[in-house]
Amino acid sequence: MAEIGSRKYDLILLGATGYTGKLCAEHIVKSLPTDLKWAASGRSHERLSAVVEEIKHYNLDRVQPAVEVSTLSLKDLQSLAQKTRLVLNTVGPYFRYSSPVVQACAENGTHYLDVTGESPWVYEMIQKHHDTAKASGAIIIPQIGIESAPSDLLAWTLANLIKEKLSLSTKEVVASIHEMHGQPSGGTLATVVGLLDHYSLGEFKRAFAPWALSPIPGPRSSAAVPLQTKLFGVRHQQDLGTLTTSVAAGPNVAIVQRTWGLLGGPKSYGPNFQYHEYMRVKNSLAGMIFHFAVGLGFLVLAIPPLRWLIQYAAHSFHAPGQGASRAISTEESIELRAVAEADHGSSNPRMAMAKFRFEGSLYYLSGVFLAEAAMIILKNDRLVEELGGGLLTPAMLGQPFIDRLRDAGIIFESRIMPERTTNSKQ
Repeated sequence: MAEIGSRKYDLILLGATGYTGKLCAEHIVKSLPTDLKWAASGRSHERLSAVVEEIKHYNLDRVQPAVEVSTLSLKDLQSLAQKTRLVLNTVGPYFRYSSPVVQACAENGTHYLDVTGESPWVYEMIQKHHDTAKASGAIIIPQIGIESAPSDLLAWTLANLIKEKLSLSTKEVVASIHEMHGQPSGGTLATVVGLLDHYSLGEFKRAFAPWALSPIPGPRSSAAVPLQTKLFGVRHQQDLGTLTTSVAAGPNVAIVQRTWGLLGGPKSYGPNFQYHEYMRVKNSLAGMIFHFAVGLGFLVLAIPPLRWLIQYAAHSFHAPGQGASRAISTEESIELRAVAEADHGSSNPRMAMAKFRFEGSLYYLSGVFLAEAAMIILKNDRLVEELGGGLLTPAMLGQPFIDRLRDAGIIFESRIMPERTTNSKQ
């Protein structure tokens, strides 16, 4: 196995011909250093060459990517991992195709990033490959796309802000999808349906159990979820508005909880830390309707014949590897907001607030996350040494990652809220 610093490539983009892969390649060409040694990889030389030719015009003054043809067999992937310092993987559904990619990277000390949101698969990869990756020094970070980088970075930012400015731990972070406009790609739709065919309900329950991804036991909740939220899915939170159930909450909560554990648990965010995530709605009635609609949707997906019918309909909307046109996707946007409560036993606790916002294609955003995170790992030897390897999380890349995202056009703001005269938390 070649030493990681002497390998042929700095990074290989696996799945470069897919919808997210092409957008990630575009961002690499537009924004990453021109002397970056990289390759586009996939199963078809013809399709890869077409992608390379297509993205070339974005920057003619840079080193153009090589083409590396690879199947998804473990043998081919072992060879691929040994050629590069880092793999960006956009080949989904991840549970179906990408387990050998993680294995190859973990065994060869090759860093790895992906944009999955498949929590049962991530749970499985942690159990199988965390120790191997830690021993080899491979930094492996799944869910560094829309799921779950914004949520993880918001929680990390707020907990660190409260510690730095107030010298206090954080009791609770409440986040919400304040705004989101976008279309799922064909790959995303196929993944949602396919997960329920691949994993049992018991495996889902295990992966989404409280603190399931944390390496240490999590705290018992000291930030009680309001009764109306438990019953009707609705929560009223000052500075965030009326909130309801978010279908993205499960994967995001799991990653935030893993970050808490990896950073030392009580020593990091605090011994009583809790994270909850919702979606903003206009009013309580809309929130209740959406909450029960989500429950009904999951029930429908749990019935195989209905699930297969939905899968057929999804393919007619966008086939795997396809997504919204460029004209439509440029009108997309996402904004998350979060508030955090300091843990100091006061009836009028100090609060902090943060915002994440991006305007443009949400799948291009996933490509930005991948490429910018890659540069942190490739260029920051000290951070790589401190992290040491293993199945990690987006927030482990810390402030340098946030700074690069800001430079890429993402709005990321945070502040301590003024003291209030009464307890405004509802």
